[in-house]
Amino acid sequence: MVHRQPAADACSEFRKFAQTRKNLLKAGVLGTLGIGLGDLLRLQSQARNAKHSPVKAVIMLQKYGAPSHVDMWDMKPKAPVEIRGEFRQIATGVPGYVVCEHMPRMAKLVENMTIVRSMGHTVANHNPATYFMLSGRTSTADIVQVGAKPDDWPNYGAALSKMRPGNGRLPDSAILPHLCYDQVYTTPGQFGGILGKKYDPFVIAQDPNHPNFSVKTLQLQKGLSVRRVDHRRRLLIDIDRQQRRIENSAAVNGMDQYYERAWSLLTSPQAKRAFDINREPAAFRQRYGRNTVGQSMLLARRLIEAGVRFVTCYHGLNPGDFNGWDTHRDNFNSLKKRLLPPEDRGFSALVEDLQQRGLLDSTLIVWCGEFGRSPRVGKADVTDRISPAGRDHWPFAYSIGLLGGGVKRGYICGRTDKIGAYPVGKPYSPGDLAATIFWALGIDPQTEIRDQLDRPFQLATGRAATEWFA
Repeated sequence: MVHRQPAADACSEFRKFAQTRKNLLKAGVLGTLGIGLGDLLRLQSQARNAKHSPVKAVIMLQKYGAPSHVDMWDMKPKAPVEIRGEFRQIATGVPGYVVCEHMPRMAKLVENMTIVRSMGHTVANHNPATYFMLSGRTSTADIVQVGAKPDDWPNYGAALSKMRPGNGRLPDSAILPHLCYDQVYTTPGQFGGILGKKYDPFVIAQDPNHPNFSVKTLQLQKGLSVRRVDHRRRLLIDIDRQQRRIENSAAVNGMDQYYERAWSLLTSPQAKRAFDINREPAAFRQRYGRNTVGQSMLLARRLIEAGVRFVTCYHGLNPGDFNGWDTHRDNFNSLKKRLLPPEDRGFSALVEDLQQRGLLDSTLIVWCGEFGRSPRVGKADVTDRISPAGRDHWPFAYSIGLLGGGVKRGYICGRTDKIGAYPVGKPYSPGDLAATIFWALGIDPQTEIRDQLDRPFQLATGRAATEWFA
């Protein structure tokens, strides 16, 4: 946890130092006094950090499959047609900045958002790139066959649970409405990884839009009473304690807390209320859109309001998912007809709902995918690797959006070249996003955490982009 200098003290110290810095530099006595550039940067950082009140919660809206940045947030209307594509642009509340015609509600929110157009990395496959976005780390192999393993880096929500454990009446973090995977390989970065299973986010693997939606893990099976389940729980714990005498492993040692966590949720009225989306009026649910995307965002709001602190909300299940963002084929029809309409409606409803409930300033929303899509549109040519009217994977440049949580309003950060292929200037990486998320939560990204074998690791290795915040 960060032990920051009080805001007034940090700002006062920096002002005093700044007042004398010019004279000190002229006299050439910085070194003599033992005040170096590192001290100056430290004071600047303290003064800047003192202005930011840590957010209480994060909603990460992950578009698995990778949205096309040049068709949404980073349009190139002056580029050739094979680059700019089929969509027209519409104005936003930020002078000179345009977005896609098929996201009119989101366009109205831009004046309250920070749009980062210079994200970039070199990982071109879905699973390792999503791993990068969900944890700030990635695997050494950039291949399709990257699956989740016990020694993966933890999900942001898992790390938050480790750093600041909750009271157990609600999950510290949750993932909905499913887990993601590529082919048969479960995407890494969705679990507790090196921290252990007890820090796994709570997975809601049901469609919140289904008429009979319920979180089955919070319900007793038919014929079981709370007393009977409690007896089974205690018996399992006793068995594990006996096994621990024989095998002193991290997996066994963590099972007591794993069972206790499951039991707390099963018997928690607070958790049952939070997950019961049917408590929402029908007209209000309609506002989000009666589809999986909209109802997942509504459920995310319910969880944040109840006290869950990190929610990962997916739109897209796997690269072959009809409702996913992996638009190698028919990119424009896919965006226009099935991807952007529910996204536009659900995202705008989520923001308005959080604002009306007084939760937006304390909740950071991160809208993102794992990478972008190729600037050049595929042609109807058998020699072309990209399918007609499709866009290929493109990790070198893409866009993300942030809203709430004290981010700057109407701030368009970074840019790409004329065709949206590469950032102009230094890009931001998912590692920087990781450091930024932890910093926004009030946790020093350089904090040391320890895995189940008590080995030390730095929480995040990127640079916190404090310039995204007011």
